[in-house]
Amino acid sequence: MAKALPLDDYRALVGTEVGVSDWILVDQAKIDAFAEVTGDHQFIHVNPELAKQTPFGTTIAHGYLTLSLCSVFAYSAMPGIQGTKMGVNYGLNKVRFMAPVKSGSKVRGRFTLADVTQRPDGAWQTTTNVMVEIDGETKPALAAEWITLQYL
Repeated sequence: MAKALPLDDYRALVGTEVGVSDWILVDQAKIDAFAEVTGDHQFIHVNPELAKQTPFGTTIAHGYLTLSLCSVFAYSAMPGIQGTKMGVNYGLNKVRFMAPVKSGSKVRGRFTLADVTQRPDGAWQTTTNVMVEIDGETKPALAAEWITLQYL
């Protein structure tokens, strides 16, 4: 995780880009492992021979695999709030899968802090805009509005 900031400093970052992660390789082994865990064995993900016949020309990662990498991206790129005892996913307001991630591609997350609000239960609700970029591509893989709860 990037360094932890005092709450007021963290809240002052609303509206700014707060981090860009390292690149992560999405290879066929990762795609196959995700297919095993989820039971989603659609040929476009797991059968390179059949996938060659599609407009993509190769297998592509599951959209939800790409989305699931956001947590890994965030650990390496996003600052935390000092004194946080626990953070949990609360949900997503929007997710759009904008371009396929072809097997062998590298992806990374780009984060913009959109909102930080204290809830009645004392938790801090953060809303972060996430863009997952594909190395060498102009169109991003996905865009999402991600909500987490931070317990201090």
